[in-house]
Amino acid sequence: MRHEHKNPNKRAEFLQASTGALRHRSASGELPPMTRPPPDPDAARIVVHGYDHAVAALEAARGAGAPVTILSAPGAARSGGPAWWRELAAQAGAAVPGAEAEWILDCADEAGTALAALREGVTHIALECEPAVRARVHEIAAQTGAVLANAGRAEALDLAGSNNPQRDCANHLSGHPGAVAKPGALG
Repeated sequence: MRHEHKNPNKRAEFLQASTGALRHRSASGELPPMTRPPPDPDAARIVVHGYDHAVAALEAARGAGAPVTILSAPGAARSGGPAWWRELAAQAGAAVPGAEAEWILDCADEAGTALAALREGVTHIALECEPAVRARVHEIAAQTGAVLANAGRAEALDLAGSNNPQRDCANHLSGHPGAVAKPGALG
């Protein structure tokens, strides 16, 4: 016997709230289209490998008053999984309120993993695969309101070997054109 909820929207609202993407239904019960802008091209990029790295990146961004794009390690969708990334973003974001960040999960060349990430509510994914496959995943991402983004690691700070992630993130952001010192910060 299938269990029916008294409120048929409750499951959808729970799933959307758990991904940080709660959208209110219209009177007709339809969810409005959700569009996400691509990551800010001027935002500093930082590759994180866990919670401490993510918090350090967010604290540095908040301190600099600048947006940051947080990237997973290459292929992290395979090793950590989309749910891990979604929860990392949610928990680090809750620990550092007020930080402006976009989170990009690298799915390597695995379209199936990218689709799993979309099902988990990940809103920005990177995927390097055949153009036809990428185009199809792009279509599906657009239908869910997600963005197929470029990982763009050329100027990114990778915290993999960092002994002091907070200092390294602050230094990276201070040297980035998007980071502006707050008035009075320099004395």
